[in-house]
Amino acid sequence: MARFGPLVATDLRDVTDDLAALDSAGFWAVAADFDGRTVCARFGDVRREPRPAPRPGPAGWRGPDPRAWTSSMDRAAYERGVREIRARIATGDVYQVNLCRVLTAPLPPDSDPAVAPADAAAPGDADIDALGAVLAQGNPAPYAGTIRLPAHGVEIATASPELFLRRRGPVVESGPIKGTARTAEDFLAKDHAENVMIVDLVRNDLGRVCATGSVTVPALCAVEPHPGLVHLVSTVRGELRPGAGWPELFAAAFPPGSVTGAPKSSALRIIGELETAPRGPYCGAIGWVDADRGTAELAVGIRTFWIDRDLPGGPVLRFGAGAGITWGSDPAGEWAETELKAARLLAVASGEYTGAYPAEDRGGYASGSAGEHGGEHDAPTERPAPAGPRDTAERFPAGEPSGGERTVR
Repeated sequence: MARFGPLVATDLRDVTDDLAALDSAGFWAVAADFDGRTVCARFGDVRREPRPAPRPGPAGWRGPDPRAWTSSMDRAAYERGVREIRARIATGDVYQVNLCRVLTAPLPPDSDPAVAPADAAAPGDADIDALGAVLAQGNPAPYAGTIRLPAHGVEIATASPELFLRRRGPVVESGPIKGTARTAEDFLAKDHAENVMIVDLVRNDLGRVCATGSVTVPALCAVEPHPGLVHLVSTVRGELRPGAGWPELFAAAFPPGSVTGAPKSSALRIIGELETAPRGPYCGAIGWVDADRGTAELAVGIRTFWIDRDLPGGPVLRFGAGAGITWGSDPAGEWAETELKAARLLAVASGEYTGAYPAEDRGGYASGSAGEHGGEHDAPTERPAPAGPRDTAERFPAGEPSGGERTVR
């Protein structure tokens, strides 16, 4: 299954790593790791329903011990990384680099395997969609989503505030975030400069696949409130040139510029040298594509949790946090920014924060609300109901014919 706002997709039909499939037919969930692995899953049954409230007791999400989180880089190592990036900037190697760390905590064993959902990874396993319900209540986000494909190593719950790519026919749009503070009054000149720098990078990325002269910036450095912090958000828009599809769009724009740096090639090289753990779906792309209508919405995979079950000690929950480093960066301040970004989300996932974010402050993107996910213009194409199971436990190899038919309710 997959869930994006009020859209719920079940009845798995195909799984592939071929981005060209997104130009074919059907409704697809997409999970693209920062490091290059891509999983595209086509579902036959797509419906609208409010996200259920978190389940109480053992049937609900049981997160890690809040004291068990460890970081791939401690404070001293992270601050050394910031100083190294500033040295690279001083020599002209790069202008900006997004430096990230991955936090990890073991998941507790399930105390009552009988209450695990029938289509989870296995009886007794933690259910990533249950974590998604907790996040929707405690940290609602405009691009929240869950993708649960345990047989394919994909169990992701995101509370992303950032748009990577939105498509409406040939029109493509990106919403890079650069600049994070507790309040709008706390933004620094460095935040605005960094945002403008990344907007220029995204303009160049989209310009590689968009018609000449069509790339515009409708909004620059808009202040956007989110739970516990505020961001500077810009909008970059263009019109794809004829013949440009998803493979070409990803080749031009992925990984997202806001989580790499500028120039992107130099930033990626430095990230590879300094970071000590793979980012996985963190800083990748997570979302949906409706190939029948030519519409899509993919988030940048920030504020994102994922389950890793391929460890001898048992499954762990992972979460990424990072900050954009420029010449004006202060090492202690950048570490503090990663702490700010992680604090609320880790508290929610570990059960330390159980309250709901005030409805009046949700900005129209609470779970199940009408918004970018919920408007009628985003409704997938209605098609006849297909025969076949709706369980996610029955899986189809990528090579089987997809057909494109699906149920929409």
